[in-house]
Amino acid sequence: MKSSSHTICTPAAPAAVPAQADAPAASWGCLLGSSLRAAVLMMLVAGIAYPLFTTGVAQALLPQAAHGSLIERNGQVVGSALIGQQFTGSQYFHGRPSATTAPDPHNEGASIAAPYNAGLSGASNQGVTHKDLADTVAQRVAQYRADNGLTADTPVPVDAVTASASGLDPHISVANALLQLPRVAQARQLGQAQVQTLVDQATQQRVLGLLGEPRVNVLQLNLALDQAQSSVQKTVVTPKE
Repeated sequence: MKSSSHTICTPAAPAAVPAQADAPAASWGCLLGSSLRAAVLMMLVAGIAYPLFTTGVAQALLPQAAHGSLIERNGQVVGSALIGQQFTGSQYFHGRPSATTAPDPHNEGASIAAPYNAGLSGASNQGVTHKDLADTVAQRVAQYRADNGLTADTPVPVDAVTASASGLDPHISVANALLQLPRVAQARQLGQAQVQTLVDQATQQRVLGLLGEPRVNVLQLNLALDQAQSSVQKTVVTPKE
């Protein structure tokens, strides 16, 4: 009967005398070989095959989301629907306050305020009893009412005066948008009904009709406003002399 040419790693039979401290070289070789084969297999499956499969599925089913939900205008990327940006002009809807920071270029180890810094997402980590937080919110409430021509007793939406946990929230509540609507319409010399239509178009409803609250994407709304105003300006006929 011919013997097989393959070498099989099998446990050694119990020895009549105590085994030596050092394992036989053949046992170490078998252990090293099986470990390397397992490592290569896991690398191929978990490091190459699985990422390629999930990426391919995402590209096929959700190409926009797979690329970061990027928003383009005139062939250039102007932002993402998932990342907020800071708007300060009266002609724009303002997003939720951001507490993100950035390294201070003039003081090593210190940080400075940098709203909507996507490279350093985070919150202030101040609790509800923190005096600095109370003072900051009070200042934001006063500024919000002043910017939008509101009376001193007008309720202010909480998302208008508090930062999110990420500092990059791209949405505001519908109530927040409606309070800003008259200011934006006046600054752009547009009818409030026209701006209201754009707010409605930028409003995202609850996920599956259950999760979350209706919310307005600030970047998409402001881009729609710029486009609407540009269209109005192009239709204005200049009188002849």
